[in-house]
Amino acid sequence: MITRGINNIFQARANGIEYSCRIKGKQLDGVEGEYNPLSVGDNVEFNVTGTKEGLITKRIERRNCFQRWNVKGQCNQTVVANMDLMICVCSCGAPPFRPHFIDRVIACSLGIPVVIVLNKMELGLTEEQEARLNLFESLGIPVCRTSAEQGLGLEKLSSMISGHLAAFVGQSGVGKSTLINALLGSIQRTNTISKKYNRGRHTTNYSLLLEKDDLHIVDTPGVRELIVPHRDLLEIAYSFPEFRDASRLCSYDGCLHDNEPDCEVKRQVEAGLIDPDRYQSYLNMLTTVEQQNPFWKGSTGSTSKARYKVPGKKFKQRNEGK
Repeated sequence: MITRGINNIFQARANGIEYSCRIKGKQLDGVEGEYNPLSVGDNVEFNVTGTKEGLITKRIERRNCFQRWNVKGQCNQTVVANMDLMICVCSCGAPPFRPHFIDRVIACSLGIPVVIVLNKMELGLTEEQEARLNLFESLGIPVCRTSAEQGLGLEKLSSMISGHLAAFVGQSGVGKSTLINALLGSIQRTNTISKKYNRGRHTTNYSLLLEKDDLHIVDTPGVRELIVPHRDLLEIAYSFPEFRDASRLCSYDGCLHDNEPDCEVKRQVEAGLIDPDRYQSYLNMLTTVEQQNPFWKGSTGSTSKARYKVPGKKFKQRNEGK
């Protein structure tokens, strides 16, 4: 398993031994259209070439992954793979609580359960923040309230992730590395908040697996913006649990709940049964993905443009012709 990767040099563990590895050749067979071929959590095959050195020959099929859109590379970037849990760390303030960021983390966590950790509870919660957290919990998304500074909620968080491979993701400055230090007793670098912009400064600059007893944590680089990856838009819709039952009543197959007519999700938003701000967050993601233009867009196979919502889409009514 890959435990760290920096500048195309990967640390891979096999039988309890860590090997420093490179990819054999210029790229791995069967891995195309991605910013990085390997990430922490990937299982690989490699040939030992020297004392604790090796050449990676194959990436074993992933069971899940957390991906983001890489603006520089104009393609999807995998942050971690084969995780049991994604821990979305946010804060009450400094930097501000951003529920739309949490929505994007959930949408990026393809096939990985998400736990929301609200850190810096010593700053106090507003009624609006509490209402949004209660909404997440009502949708079946666990929430853990913590204060790394005061030691609040650490025992509960430790029990939630114990025995699981958990990746921590969050905006810069939310206290992600400080939480991990408190849980593991490790010395991860931390930093202060930029007073000018009220946001964090980057501290962790690569993903790294850290372990102690039954705790297995991947610390990921802090981000200021998280852009959802380019993939089937129906998967983004599916990341909103409140849409699922309503979508079965939409009049058109593959309804994206945007400009399709006779949409039950939109009706429920208007009736106040679905939170309008969550719905707006979803629409923002659709717009962002439609603006992306990866080099493989429109190619044949699983990434076919036909699977994505495009202007001028023709709607196919359910049970049409029956």
